[in-house]
Amino acid sequence: MNSSEYNKKIQKMMEEHEEFLKRPNVKIHGNGVFDRYKYPVLTNKHAPVFWRYDLHESDNPYLMERIGINCTFNSGAIHLNGKFYLIARVEGFDRKSFLAVAESPNGVDNFRFWDYPVVMPETEDPDTNVYDMRIIKHEDGWLYGVFCTERKDPNVSREDTSSAIAQCGVARTKDMKTWERLDDVKTNSPQQRNVVLHPEFVNGKYAFYTRPQDGFLEAGTGGGIGWGLSASIEHAVIDKEEIIDDRQYHTIKELKNGQGPAPIKTKKGWLHLAHGVRGTAAGLRYTLYLLLSKLDQPNVVTHSPGGFFIAPDGEERIGDVSNVVFCNGWASTDNGDVYIYYASSDTRQHVATTTIDRLLDYVMNTPPDPLRSFACVQQRIKLINKNMSVLKELNLK
Repeated sequence: MNSSEYNKKIQKMMEEHEEFLKRPNVKIHGNGVFDRYKYPVLTNKHAPVFWRYDLHESDNPYLMERIGINCTFNSGAIHLNGKFYLIARVEGFDRKSFLAVAESPNGVDNFRFWDYPVVMPETEDPDTNVYDMRIIKHEDGWLYGVFCTERKDPNVSREDTSSAIAQCGVARTKDMKTWERLDDVKTNSPQQRNVVLHPEFVNGKYAFYTRPQDGFLEAGTGGGIGWGLSASIEHAVIDKEEIIDDRQYHTIKELKNGQGPAPIKTKKGWLHLAHGVRGTAAGLRYTLYLLLSKLDQPNVVTHSPGGFFIAPDGEERIGDVSNVVFCNGWASTDNGDVYIYYASSDTRQHVATTTIDRLLDYVMNTPPDPLRSFACVQQRIKLINKNMSVLKELNLK
């Protein structure tokens, strides 16, 4: 192929990618609580062409994809200056994850990655993998990114190449381009994943939602959404963790549960989005659920609707790790709209839209899990009896 043909092929690739990025999304009206959208907002195809292909003819005469992107998921989210930003977990063909910012003018489509991924500084003990960042606008004036930092477990044999230790990494920024890496959060737990920074000071201290675990995958004696305070953010140390939402037998959170993004402050309390994990014959199933806690005591849960809020649906159930939805980012606007960025099956990023008022109605008026089959039937009969009079008035029963 001569240079002219080579350049035309590059131009065609860029034009096709641009057309793909501009594709409008389509709202799928939902259950009254939230609406899904037809297309994922981020996939591996959203990664820029120049991230994946060497465009120099002399080095890549066949125009092969040199450094592939496997998936884009588990994005932190924030709404700033009229735009929506996702800090996505991007995973290459080599299994390594890195963080990258994508922005959109409307929050549901036209997401575009910035030209360069995030350059996250390393600590003295370099991370093998970093992922699942929560981005928090804190009242101290900084934007904080808290994320999972993973390293090989040094206490296992050389032959054991799968055992890992997860902890909470912390970095701060003013523009999401230049990041200052702080010390990893220190707790008494051997493993920490899904740690989230509360957006405001509590008793003059930085507050964290934690998820203590004995092992990298197994909760062991740990588990549940924890709560702890640190006097410093530069050298965060949590001496005491209090479990504020525990896992429970035969529920959507029987194996593990953890805080999703940082909670949203509302007139009725702090609105929390969390994930719960249960076991099935086909493996683990991840779903999302909501909580409400006190404004003056964010660690005190006041409302906990029963069952899941969002579960994998249709094609969302298929991917690298199937039957999973996970969320570590949502964004609220001044007019009360909420954009929930949930990933499906560790593969792609979706959005669901709702409002603060709808979420508060859901979380405050949906009954809790009665925890027993008999009590669940009684709960449903109560709803049926309540609805019978309405159906009779409409001559529908």
